[in-house]
Amino acid sequence: MTKILLVEDHTELRHLLGHELQSMGFTAITAKNGREGVETAVAEKPDLILMNSMMPEMNGWEATRVLRA
Repeated sequence: MTKILLVEDHTELRHLLGHELQSMGFTAITAKNGREGVETAVAEKPDLILMNSMMPEMNGWEATRVLRA
């Protein structure tokens, strides 16, 4: 099953999109900010990452640079 990491700081949107991904047959894992997203991506090794670009602590652009490095 395809594992998707959803990185979103808005709680309601994170839950809604995570539920929608699961209902479509994906394994959805979530993170609430860029820093947590990087940690989760390293630990879980998802097939795809959907990431908000504007988040607290570490924005999506910074998190993407860290993951690419």
